[in-house]
Amino acid sequence: MPIPERVGVISRSLLRENAYRSIRDAIVDGTLAPGERLNDAELAQWLGVSRTPVREALTRLEESGLVQTKPGRYTIVSPLDARVARSAQTVTAAMHELAVREAVPHLSVVELDAMREANARFAAALRADDVDAAIASDDDFHGVAVRASANPVLRAVIEQYTPVLRRLERLRFSSLNGRASVALHDRIITLCEAGDGEGASAAARDNWLSLTEVFDLEGNDETPG
Repeated sequence: MPIPERVGVISRSLLRENAYRSIRDAIVDGTLAPGERLNDAELAQWLGVSRTPVREALTRLEESGLVQTKPGRYTIVSPLDARVARSAQTVTAAMHELAVREAVPHLSVVELDAMREANARFAAALRADDVDAAIASDDDFHGVAVRASANPVLRAVIEQYTPVLRRLERLRFSSLNGRASVALHDRIITLCEAGDGEGASAAARDNWLSLTEVFDLEGNDETPG
């Protein structure tokens, strides 16, 4: 029986998205190291897909700053660059500020409890020095407001640029600097519960802008040659 055209389109879309997320996550967690050369045939073999979704994924990753390409010469994982991260930080902070401002009037008790639960997991992960769990629970915490905002545009922008910051956040959450985010999260929850959209959105912005400490930890504003 032939596969319906719509099913084929969905399958191709899933392959593209899975390839993108797999390569992105490998860059963020350091499996693919800064400066490492990327070969689309090797990546395709690793992921068990054709080269087409891999090439499309690399194009998306270049747009977000995680990959650098010189046509005909090389494709590499972008070196850690504090200047690029600062640009991504400014945009991401603004998007989370907007998300919280739009979400506050619509947040339910269930959603506020979900934020508290995510922050509790975040704090526990930091105490256990579990960086992966800390980042996952931090995503869950901020994701509540992003979803409640029901704004697909800001969600797309956050999805594009957050991975650039996540590489540096791994440095932060593996240090004592990450502990301050627990208190910042608590403040956001308190202000959201009080219906203070302006205060909560400003706190969300400050939370993301506090990543400046990571740039200091990295101590390098130059892209390695």
